Amino acid sequence: MSTIVAEKLAGGYGDRVIWKDADFSIEPGEFVAVIGPNGAGKTTLFRMFLGLASPTGGTLSIFGEPPRRGSSRIGYVPQQHPIDDEIRVEALELVRLGLDGNRFGIGSSEEGAAAALAALRAVDAEALAHRPLGKLSGGELQRIFLAEALIGNPDLLLLDEPLANLDLRRETDLVRLVHDVVHARRVTALLVAHNINPLLPFIDRVLYVANGRVISGRPEEVLTSRALSEIYGVPIEVLKDARGRIAIVGMDEAVGHKKHVAQPL
Repeated sequence: MSTIVAEKLAGGYGDRVIWKDADFSIEPGEFVAVIGPNGAGKTTLFRMFLGLASPTGGTLSIFGEPPRRGSSRIGYVPQQHPIDDEIRVEALELVRLGLDGNRFGIGSSEEGAAAALAALRAVDAEALAHRPLGKLSGGELQRIFLAEALIGNPDLLLLDEPLANLDLRRETDLVRLVHDVVHARRVTALLVAHNINPLLPFIDRVLYVANGRVISGRPEEVLTSRALSEIYGVPIEVLKDARGRIAIVGMDEAVGHKKHVAQPL
């Protein structure tokens, strides 16, 4: 059974439709990049997966059923996960919240601690267990948030822009880590990102959200001059350097700016 199936799916707010006629399926164990311009509706898609927003048209199923809020089979790392520099809560306690609830200080059983340590070990962060969250780097925090999402052994992992504010090395490290978790646990993972380049060596599929459409396929099918030109309705050129990194020429004009520029996506 497919993890996610969308048929003629449409998403938006109230009477405003952001995208429509989306047909795609995501299979168990796939690592999927969700990319596209700001405001295209990537977070809306995630909200629908989480049961927090209803389709404005078409159908969506998760594990063969309509999405429902609070599913224990879904692990989620939100886009905004602010941590104050002065917070003294240890990483282990935050991870344990993913198993025990939403209040610090609960779940002090040996079983809960053992599960939290196992989740930290899975993301190579066991050494951070007793470090205060406020003293961790951006890359270290992302590992903690990932461990929190994994502690319940989900079948689907949703990561909303976890690479934001990371440098290039830490971007690659985190993507490789998610890839390893996906294959070790056979978890389906969807990761929203603005820059596709750190993801290219690791992903199985792309969901490209742009210009009122959601296109699904392998990277070599979706990230082409022909495919992106069809999505935007203007000439788009996809360039690759010797290392396989992608730059999109014409993207700014396609989304409403004045001039063509080359930029990573």
